[in-house]
Amino acid sequence: MNGSSHHNGRGDAARSRKKVSSGNGISSSNGNGNENTHNNINNGGIYDIISDSSASRRNDRMAMRKKRVRRSRARKSSSGKSNGLALCIIGSGIFVIYLLVCLLFFHNLDGDEEASRGMRGLVKKTKEQIGKFRHKQHAMIEENNSNNNNAEETRVDMKTLKDLAPNDINNNPSGVPIGLWPISIRDEDGKFEDITHPGVEDGSVIMSVPKFWAEDPVSIHQNKLMSRERALSIGTCITPDSTGKHTRGDKCPLNERTIFVAIASYRDWQCRDTVTSLFAAATHPERVRVGVVDQIVVGEDGSCDIPHSPCSQDPNQPICLHKNQIDVYQMEAELAIGPVFARHVGHRLYRGEYYSMQSDSHVTFTKGWDVDIIQQIEATGDEMAVLSTYLTDIVGSIDPKTGLSLRKTRPIMCNTEYEGGPQGKHLRHLSQPEGMPDIHGMPQLQPYWAAGYSFSRGHFVATVPYDLYQPMIFQGEEMSIGLRGFTIGYDFFAPERSVCFHHYAKGENAAARNKVPHFWEHSNKYAGEGVKAMKRLLGIVHMNPEVPRSEWNHAEEDRYGIGGARETSKFYETIGIDVVHKTTEGHLCQFVRGKMHNMFMKVLRPDGMGIDYSKIDFKWKDPRPGQP
Repeated sequence: MNGSSHHNGRGDAARSRKKVSSGNGISSSNGNGNENTHNNINNGGIYDIISDSSASRRNDRMAMRKKRVRRSRARKSSSGKSNGLALCIIGSGIFVIYLLVCLLFFHNLDGDEEASRGMRGLVKKTKEQIGKFRHKQHAMIEENNSNNNNAEETRVDMKTLKDLAPNDINNNPSGVPIGLWPISIRDEDGKFEDITHPGVEDGSVIMSVPKFWAEDPVSIHQNKLMSRERALSIGTCITPDSTGKHTRGDKCPLNERTIFVAIASYRDWQCRDTVTSLFAAATHPERVRVGVVDQIVVGEDGSCDIPHSPCSQDPNQPICLHKNQIDVYQMEAELAIGPVFARHVGHRLYRGEYYSMQSDSHVTFTKGWDVDIIQQIEATGDEMAVLSTYLTDIVGSIDPKTGLSLRKTRPIMCNTEYEGGPQGKHLRHLSQPEGMPDIHGMPQLQPYWAAGYSFSRGHFVATVPYDLYQPMIFQGEEMSIGLRGFTIGYDFFAPERSVCFHHYAKGENAAARNKVPHFWEHSNKYAGEGVKAMKRLLGIVHMNPEVPRSEWNHAEEDRYGIGGARETSKFYETIGIDVVHKTTEGHLCQFVRGKMHNMFMKVLRPDGMGIDYSKIDFKWKDPRPGQP
């Protein structure tokens, strides 16, 4: 699951480099793309030292050179005088001829006005001709631009667009970037930014990473509930409107709305199978773009975008057919510091797609998954809906002949409690109940968000990016994203139908999956970082009031912090979480499965911009304390 990167010159994958300090040698190119290291040249160098016995002969040669130089200078001086005279005569003749031509030209000029005669008249006429030429040239350029804008495969330079006012180009609200399609971080070579690896305190490891599509999340949500207009200004359509805009809001047909898929992979041999499944099972693979953070050991692990057979031998493999829709950020496995950092880099790969999806790297998708999940999220009528769950195991879940799901049940997120450990007490999601949906015709409201699978509008990724400063965090990331999302106005739902299934390390898949390494194999290099990161994680969402604010890192807290649409305290009191005594009200699933959806969806805002929690006066209390 996690990411650093280097650019390797391949056309079908974008990479970045970890910057390393150089030695004391002086590097230079040898013309073949290689580098040589030059040391000081001494007696063993490429030049021989001439012996002292030849000194007299050297003196004689020097004397002869000086004499030849004096003779050459004398010849140049004498010839220079004669050449100068000849040039003077020729120049005078040319001037006389030019003068006669000018007199004849002006004598034949028409018109009675003095301004049309002499040099002023000539300059005036020349300016008129230049003006006509420029006018014609501008007309041709405008016509050419008009033709280009109507072309189906128009590619727009990102730097040029960013230099222009967004309101003039795309009528986007202030602070909302422009949406383009197709797009790839390969088009941004040389435009990455350097960050300090968050797990290395001395700052000695610098990584080059893509810039966020939305540099400032606050400029989008503005620390309040987004307006529907702002929300709909994010999300591209594969076909532009009549003005060339790819951002068409809810006027974009469902089958043309783009989907960004973020995958974090740690040395996972099944990653390429997951990417293959994404494209092969989609009804409209042309609208899917995949961003992978691939943490591997080069030479030992395969890359996520390399198919099983070379594309030259089998070009019809999904990875080959859709290689331009796959962006891979590759990083050395030893730099991996947990899923939060990997997914942070993954969020940097988002480029304004209509929907965003997050998935593990060992998942198989059902046939038509893209149409199914879009129908489900649109059925909620909630622009701020996020469909999320712990995935069901793959075994016995997909019909091998049809590719369709065999399951009628689905999990729902409601089972959470405090746990302790080296990083302190924090909330952790436990095993989630799976059963037949209680709500039919749409996904079911739930309180929690899961990292293993998430599907939402694209603005969720833009406004709730993974925190850069949470190295070595595994348990806790889901509470961080979930609570930050809640305060910005998002609502979480369990999908009514599963569109993908997880390859767990159990049963028939246990042997193969247990061979996959884990990021904590390098944990000794980053000892103690997780404890500090957990203080920050809990501090941002107000879950550790007993810890002084001075004890945790507040870097870029606005970017990776909470929103202003709701308070975290509202979530805690509604769901039954005591952040002071570190306890939860039990049997919450009883409320979530039976009443939460019907009760809270009654106060969904009329414009679909989320549930209005100011109208909810409910506090869950355990009806059977101490009982299983």
